[in-house]
Amino acid sequence: MVVKSKRYVELAKQIEPQRAYTPAEAISLVKQSATAKFDETVEVHLRTNADTRKSDQLVRGVTVLPHGLGKEVRILVFAEGEAAEGAIQAGADHVGSDDLIKQIEDGWLEFDVGLAVPDVMSRIGKLGRILGRRGLMPNPRTGTMVQPQDLAKAVEEVRKGRLEFRMDRNSIIHSTIGKASFQDNQLVENLAALMEAIVRATPAGIKGGLLRSVAINTTMGPSIKVNPSSLLTITL
Repeated sequence: MVVKSKRYVELAKQIEPQRAYTPAEAISLVKQSATAKFDETVEVHLRTNADTRKSDQLVRGVTVLPHGLGKEVRILVFAEGEAAEGAIQAGADHVGSDDLIKQIEDGWLEFDVGLAVPDVMSRIGKLGRILGRRGLMPNPRTGTMVQPQDLAKAVEEVRKGRLEFRMDRNSIIHSTIGKASFQDNQLVENLAALMEAIVRATPAGIKGGLLRSVAINTTMGPSIKVNPSSLLTITL
């Protein structure tokens, strides 16, 4: 049995457990609950009606949050020649090909996002067992395999707050929308950008509407229920 801290219990008293809040109300409450000694991350958890056993109901995609994620992102780019030079000029933290592949095979994983140009994809395929389960493997479906001429833009988007989302095996999308230190309107606008991207990426075959339930919380704070209908109509 998980024992809740006194701080957590006191924070939970501010929340009506049976009430489903609007996105703006929920964000205001989670900011109040962020009393830890560090800048807590604000998370959203979306339980969907999708059947993950059916490939035509999987929801995944990418978006760029207008106010970023509030953290430094370490970017690795698999590229060579002119493409590598362009990635370096765009501000990527690590750029290379066979040298980076060897480092990763030896256990080095000091990066948060991996990008690659098509020319090197065949060589990094063997890294799938290492990078795949960590969500670091470049993939054309998530926009992390990019053409050389688009590499600078891709690096810039990652710096600004590029976010990948996808359902887990329980049909839940877990995502972050910023930090507790953000202004209320910044978190609302980030959430709106995420939801617009999720709605665009939703297949038509999901029955009963996209969302079953929604909760927002900070890293150390209690969950707050959000009205799914109000979340689906949120706009930038």
